Amino acid sequence: MRLFLLSLLLWVRFSHAAADGQLHLYWIDSEGGGSTLLVTPAGESILIDCGNPGGRDAQRILHVAKNVAGLERLDHVVITHFHGDHFGGLADLATLMPIGTLYDKGVPQQSPDGKPKDMRWTLMRRPYLDASVEKRVTLAAADVLPLKQTETPLSLRCLCANQRIIAPSPEQASLRNPLTGTVEAKPVDPSDNANSLVLLLRFGDFDFFDGGDLTWNVEEKLVCPHDVVGPVDLYQVDHHGLPTSNHPSLIRTLNPTVSVMNNGPRKGTAPETLAALRSAPALQAMYQVHHNVRDEATSETEPERIANTSESGDACPAYFIHATVQADGGSFLVEVPSTGHRQTYVCRAP
Repeated sequence: MRLFLLSLLLWVRFSHAAADGQLHLYWIDSEGGGSTLLVTPAGESILIDCGNPGGRDAQRILHVAKNVAGLERLDHVVITHFHGDHFGGLADLATLMPIGTLYDKGVPQQSPDGKPKDMRWTLMRRPYLDASVEKRVTLAAADVLPLKQTETPLSLRCLCANQRIIAPSPEQASLRNPLTGTVEAKPVDPSDNANSLVLLLRFGDFDFFDGGDLTWNVEEKLVCPHDVVGPVDLYQVDHHGLPTSNHPSLIRTLNPTVSVMNNGPRKGTAPETLAALRSAPALQAMYQVHHNVRDEATSETEPERIANTSESGDACPAYFIHATVQADGGSFLVEVPSTGHRQTYVCRAP
């Protein structure tokens, strides 16, 4: 009963956000998977990743999209890479809501992790290819999604796809990042994590970075020797906060004001990642979708900035984190409805 009442209150408070002229971001609990919903000031919806297969995460996305954000369809869905916790829920979701354009980096014929004769990949790939969507588009570095505009300019740009990074501008190419070469490389990552799409959302002075599960060596190439990203206001922590990602040079160069980690109760919140986040001079706050319930001690963020404190599974209430960027793109509010936390942050001019 308590969960029902809380869900009802959240619906009353947040419903029809799509029509209010602001930019909304929702981090939906997919138990350490990826599912970030954006609703633009013009009312268009963009879902970045779809969580796990099996129906649970698709239902959670449906709840936030329909009952919280007031959406009847998903105009754009972007899949950053082909691991089950990011693309697996697409087929289930397509049976629940109409989907307009589906974007990805190209569906691999063979296992994206280089495993020969991987029957599991064959079985996972088919529902994705058969899912009912209106259009399919393959994204490459420098591509920009066609989004409706309002008075404040809005863009969602692909900075990297399949380890191919956008070329630096002449100004960027003239500057060498002093962090270049200060952190050791890690062994080459043969998995599809390294091939993740990297997205930069810009709305006025507000910048949001989503790198999917991009890993260490490719992360560094985004900012060293030349930084093609620039500082951001909000950083979605790469790869759920795992230590194979979140290169310190990337984080210090992005220098976010706020980070949000779409972790799970037993996934992410690596001590190395938390230390790298805290090394960013501009960082004011860290948010997490889940509290870490592992036995080893980690110094995670403040309890009021954590949406879910319980163990994983279907019984988890699956609370979300919500950010609202004001119509002029000058400031943003981050709130955790399950704890009552709300805090406003000022955007830095690009």
